[in-house]
Amino acid sequence: MSEKKLLRSNNKIIAGVCGGLADYFDIDATLMRVIVVLAAVFTGFFPITVAYVILIIHHT
Repeated sequence: MSEKKLLRSNNKIIAGVCGGLADYFDIDATLMRVIVVLAAVFTGFFPITVAYVILIIHHT
């Protein structure tokens, strides 16, 4: 049984976070980017921005 790991992807637009999340959940990276943008719009940008920065720092 292979263990999934949440890693940043080489499919990068901004730091590879959305690409890594897309790889982890086995969905298209473009769809993940749309989900992140919509989540940012509907939450007022701040929570998603903080989470995104934490994910960038977590794997540097």
